[in-house]
Amino acid sequence: MCEANVYILKDDREELVLESVDKVIPQEEGILLEDIFGKRKLVRARIKEMALVNHRIILEEIK
Repeated sequence: MCEANVYILKDDREELVLESVDKVIPQEEGILLEDIFGKRKLVRARIKEMALVNHRIILEEIK
């Protein structure tokens, strides 16, 4: 499987945003995430790190 879990950094902690993410789509407002079931979530953040072998994407908030 190729999907990843997406986390956002908050106060030096990683908080789970969405599991089994299949698509990461840049938007003007942030990043649109879509999981394998079609659930979508727009996050005001930018990509900090992608560790695809470990199925993890780390985001940092845009303030």
